Amino acid sequence: MNDLKLHDMLVVAQQILVTFGLKLIGAFLLWFVGRWLIGKVVMAVGRVLTAKQIDSTLQRYLVSILEVVMSIVLAIGILGFFGFETTSFAALIAAAGVAIGAAWAGLLSNFAAGAFLMVLRPFKVGDSIESGSVSGTVKEIGLFSTTLLTADNVPTYVNNSRIMGDTLRNFSDAPHRRVDRTAQVDHGVDPRQVMAMLRERITAIPNVLTQPAPQIEILNVNDSGVELAVRPYCKPEHYGGVYFATNAAILEVLVTTGAVVPAAS
Repeated sequence: MNDLKLHDMLVVAQQILVTFGLKLIGAFLLWFVGRWLIGKVVMAVGRVLTAKQIDSTLQRYLVSILEVVMSIVLAIGILGFFGFETTSFAALIAAAGVAIGAAWAGLLSNFAAGAFLMVLRPFKVGDSIESGSVSGTVKEIGLFSTTLLTADNVPTYVNNSRIMGDTLRNFSDAPHRRVDRTAQVDHGVDPRQVMAMLRERITAIPNVLTQPAPQIEILNVNDSGVELAVRPYCKPEHYGGVYFATNAAILEVLVTTGAVVPAAS
C-alpha cells in the first residue's frame, strides 16, 4: 500500500516537473525570440530616426526607452501566457517604479532634464556656454549630464537638471560677440588723440568685425583722468584671440601716446 502511494507521488511529481520544465523551456524560447524581435524593431526605429536626421543623443533616448518598455511588456506577456497573475505583477512593477523613482529622484530629474535639452535645444555640441559658475565648450550632451571642456582644457561634467534649473548663457548662439575692455588715460594726454589711435589699431586686429564697428567712447572721468570704453566685435569662435589682441593694442597705444597713468606712490 505504501509502495503504491509512493509510486503515485512519484508519478505526480514527474508530471509536475515535466510540465514545469516544458513551461520553463517555452518561456526561455519566447524570451529569446521576443528579444530578437525587439532588437530588430529597435534597429529599424534607429534607421528611421537616422534617416530623419534626428540628433544622435535624442536617438539614444528614444531607442533606450522603447527597448525597456518592450522588454517589460514581453516579460509580462510571457508570465500571462503561462498562467501567472499579471495584474498583481504589473501593480508590483508600478509600486517598485514609484519607490525607485523616489530613491532616484535626482537621477531621474537629470534624465528628464536631458530629454528637455534635446527637445528645446538651447545649445548644441561645440557651443560655448555658461551655466551657473561653470563655463566651457559643449563636448557631449549625455543622458544624465553634459560634458563641458573648460578654457584650461579640463572636461567638466554638469548635471542636466542643474543646467535646466540655472541661468544659461549661450555665447555661440548670436552671430557676433562684443569684447568689453577699458583704457585709463592720464590727465595730461588728450583723450581724443588716444581714441583715434585706438580706433585705428583695434580695427586692424584680425577677426575684428567692421559691422558692427568697434566702439571707442568715453566711459568715465575720474581722479586719474579719462576712462575709455574699448569694445570691438567678433564672431563667437574668435572671442579669445580678439580679447588678448585688444589688451595688447590698448597697452601699445597708451605707451605710444604717454597716456599710461603713473602708479600711485
